[in-house]
Amino acid sequence: MAKDKSLYVCNKCGGTSTRWLGKCPSCGAWNSLVETVAEAPSGSKNRLSATPKGLAPASELTVLSEIEASDVERTPTGLGELDRVLGGGIVEGGVVLIGGDPGIGKSTLLLQALDALQRANLSTLYVTGEESGAQVALRSRRLGLDNSQVKVLAEIQLEKILATLDAKRPAIAVIDSIQTVYSDQLSSAPGSVAQVRECAAHLTRAAKASGVAIVLVGHVTKEGALAGPRVLEHMVDTVLYFEGDTHSSYRLIRAIKNRFGAVNEIGVFAMTEKGLKGVSNPSAIFLSQHSQPVPGSCVLVTLEGTRPLLVEIQALVDSGGPSPRRLSVGLDRDRLAMLLAVLHRHAGLSCADQDVFVNAVGGVRIGEPAADLAVLLAITSSLRGKALPQGFLAFGEVGLAGEVRPAPRGQERLKEAAKLGFRLAIVPKANLPKKSDSGLAKALEGMTIHPVERIEEALEVVRGF
Repeated sequence: MAKDKSLYVCNKCGGTSTRWLGKCPSCGAWNSLVETVAEAPSGSKNRLSATPKGLAPASELTVLSEIEASDVERTPTGLGELDRVLGGGIVEGGVVLIGGDPGIGKSTLLLQALDALQRANLSTLYVTGEESGAQVALRSRRLGLDNSQVKVLAEIQLEKILATLDAKRPAIAVIDSIQTVYSDQLSSAPGSVAQVRECAAHLTRAAKASGVAIVLVGHVTKEGALAGPRVLEHMVDTVLYFEGDTHSSYRLIRAIKNRFGAVNEIGVFAMTEKGLKGVSNPSAIFLSQHSQPVPGSCVLVTLEGTRPLLVEIQALVDSGGPSPRRLSVGLDRDRLAMLLAVLHRHAGLSCADQDVFVNAVGGVRIGEPAADLAVLLAITSSLRGKALPQGFLAFGEVGLAGEVRPAPRGQERLKEAAKLGFRLAIVPKANLPKKSDSGLAKALEGMTIHPVERIEEALEVVRGF
């Protein structure tokens, strides 16, 4: 079989060239030519010809209402937190892309999952392109995976990997990593845009055709985004990010895209000597243990996918110089500046000559606006040097006009807080539980809830504590 030739396509205008050029001959853009495989219809002698010899027959159409829709069957991985993020487990023929910083634990997590699936009598395959088989075996021993029957293939050539998948037909295969795989069809080096795109496309087509679930491990850039072309994330069914501080034992795995489940779902793991262990009560991680209440601390109930989490927001307001600093860790810095302006305009509290530092405990990143009220109360507490009561929490979005807007699924947030022993809350008035809901009233028994409509009301309630 003749080897396909390379064709260079301009990502600006779509112009083509049979060799790489620094400047596109069509539009004149520099460094815009990307290598790809030139394919022609079968039977065509000219592999680079894009001119069809005849019109293709029209495909049959199907009415949407006549298509039988059925639930997707899932296979649990044996790791509960990973299954939560995946939407219940691995889907037959699904393609998952997981990225994270070097050394964060991606290979460890996937090796543990493969071992659990293998022990459930499923055929598994671990394709390693960055380590030798001996190195994978050594990690397996460290993790306590004795007598593991996971099959290992140390290979980076795409054609050999596809041939192995076709011959062995495992239930699930892990490719670690996609940046090390290369195809003979292209002359560029492994990890280049062309190689990553073509190899991922071939593996995705193989997964859909054979029903083999494939997990691709991807590198990330220094900004934390997945390396390679953006189309890589569009090809796959699920995109997961493995997050965490290498100095901390806790790791978060977050779903950014999931065609078979909810997005923005998170799983929490703890790194131990025997690998990653799921954390059943992650709220305990994000709450600092103070023997007595301290100024500048306020607990927030945030939502990560379907899971309510209690996170401690800490604020420190200190005298600044001629150019006061506004620094936030785990929260949007621009939103912090906006909230400080609202606090000054509508509550009369100015931080114009103060340094303001805000931190979400535990390294979690909070993107939802429901954290606004907790951030403002923590700042106010630090500014006045007065601690909020023990067992206090708050949530709600704050608008530019000073109004406190409701947060989605407020009742679930309150139930989670009550379950963990919180007895005092300030919430938006629209999130106040209805008296007719007897079940919710029983769950929130013993909790005092103060509904507010404006930021001034919230600060007035806090002054009375």
